[in-house]
Amino acid sequence: MDIDPARRNKKPRLLLETEREKLDEFVDSIHYSARYNDDKFEYRHVQLPKNMLKKIPADYFDSAKGTLKLLWEEEWRALGITQSLGWEHYEVHEPEPHILLFKRPLNYQPPLQQ
Repeated sequence: MDIDPARRNKKPRLLLETEREKLDEFVDSIHYSARYNDDKFEYRHVQLPKNMLKKIPADYFDSAKGTLKLLWEEEWRALGITQSLGWEHYEVHEPEPHILLFKRPLNYQPPLQQ
């Protein structure tokens, strides 16, 4: 379940302040699932308000699929998604493109800061 680099921007595309302001009204309506896991990863899904997708810049979307690209951490955090460290956006639920799927290794420990 590796991340396909072709489904991401080559490098994080940060939001302009004006773009971020358009998303602020939706942040409190973002829904976070409970965590669930298999033997390697823990998972969660994040449900964005459907109307929020209309305010996200076009270059965050995969034009071939009509869904969001796989987002770098800087990108999903800029959208207003808040999670602890270590989460990686690995898939978009195509039938419901406002649902983003995240994973991180089981028992993830953030690196120690020095």
